[in-house]
Amino acid sequence: MPKHGKQYRKAAEAIDRTTLYGLQEAVELVIKSGSAKFDESVDIAVRLGIDPRHADQMVRSAVVLPHGIGKEVRVLVFAKGEKEAEALAAGADYAGSDEIVKKIQGGWLDFDKTIATPDMMGEVGKIGRILGPRNLMPNAKLGTVTFDIARAVSETKKGKVDFKADKAGVVHAVVGKKSFSADKLNENILLFIDKLIQLKPSSSKGVYVRAICLSTTMGPGVKVDPVQARSLIKA
Repeated sequence: MPKHGKQYRKAAEAIDRTTLYGLQEAVELVIKSGSAKFDESVDIAVRLGIDPRHADQMVRSAVVLPHGIGKEVRVLVFAKGEKEAEALAAGADYAGSDEIVKKIQGGWLDFDKTIATPDMMGEVGKIGRILGPRNLMPNAKLGTVTFDIARAVSETKKGKVDFKADKAGVVHAVVGKKSFSADKLNENILLFIDKLIQLKPSSSKGVYVRAICLSTTMGPGVKVDPVQARSLIKA
């Protein structure tokens, strides 16, 4: 059994693990539970009523949170000519084509997200073994393979969050920072859950959003009442 520190144990004592908290109370508990000296991320885990082994039940997408995630995102765009210039004008940190591919082949990875124009995917494919395992490969389903470069860069910079259900049908994502106000975290969380509900596969039967848990990077988990969360979204 892993041993937790004194601060973690103290925070955990204030949380009843058998209780499903209303979202507002859960967020306030999560903010209080963070004990690290740095500004911890606030994470969400949502267990869905899906079987990811079936392709038609896989849930994967991206969402732009209204208040971002509190992190500066370094964006690299694979593009050339006018699209390269468009990317830099839109705020991309790096943009280029063949020279960027060679630089990455040489070990350079000082970026957090990638975007590519469709005509560049042949070149990007050469470094798929480098980008893929790091979740840095541009993906059309996530809107990161597009000719609408300005929009893609803007959304990514604002706090676009990519997510994908794991083998157990659980979706994990960052929804902000501990330093965010409770209202901002609430809005980010509700938008994220609403996006998941919109993505419900038609073949998914029974209860879809089965469990929700919030936590900071170093803090204990707080269970959220999924029924109450859905009612807030409808309201």
